[in-house]
Amino acid sequence: MLKLFLSALFSLFLILPSYSCFANNDAAELLKKMDELFRSKSSVSTMKMQIITPNWQRTLEMQSWTLGMDDTFIRVLSPRKDRGVATLKIDKEMWNYFPKINKVIKVPPSMMMGSWMGSDFTNDDLVREVSLVKEYEVSKQTEGENYRLTLIPKKDTVTVWGKIEFIVNQQTLLPLEQSYFNEKGEKVRSMIFSDIRDFSGKKMPAIMTMIPLNKTGHKTVIEYVEAEFDVELGDNIFTLRNLQKRF
Repeated sequence: MLKLFLSALFSLFLILPSYSCFANNDAAELLKKMDELFRSKSSVSTMKMQIITPNWQRTLEMQSWTLGMDDTFIRVLSPRKDRGVATLKIDKEMWNYFPKINKVIKVPPSMMMGSWMGSDFTNDDLVREVSLVKEYEVSKQTEGENYRLTLIPKKDTVTVWGKIEFIVNQQTLLPLEQSYFNEKGEKVRSMIFSDIRDFSGKKMPAIMTMIPLNKTGHKTVIEYVEAEFDVELGDNIFTLRNLQKRF
């Protein structure tokens, strides 16, 4: 009897690591969905960005093209004084173009966490320099009707964040909130996802509101007005020549 019990116990220990592996894979798959939610294999989007501070507000309209996780092109359409300002990211390299001075400026890695166009979104937020799945270890917990994904940077990941958390609805598998923590474990900013819409057959939050918790009265709201996914893109989009195109 004791021998049978020990045999069953030993079998259980063999199964547990396998179960843990499946659980981790499940969390990684869900994180991959968050990674690709607004990009897919390719995308073309029109967006509005509203920057709100206690002293002033302004709204930008822009168009964005993405190819996988590596290439991004963004061009500002309005207001008139910012029209033509553009951002290009190819793999790990990024450039900004400013038509008023007709100059292309390469963005060094040290500036990826800098503000994009004076907003509360960073350069990295807009062009997604790194894949979350590749750069973070992820675990998943169930909390009521939602999942909580906890992302911890891998040993070789270069980032200012000590931890990132997603709250994801179990039923829709769409994000509700994304929180960013510094290395001391303090929550420093939060992004709220809202207004789920259907874009060319794909349901996703149309509005993302970034709130820096250390700047009272500041927030930036991005609204997807139009979006198409898995579309054919020309070879001339993700080029320095297109970056400097005047229109």
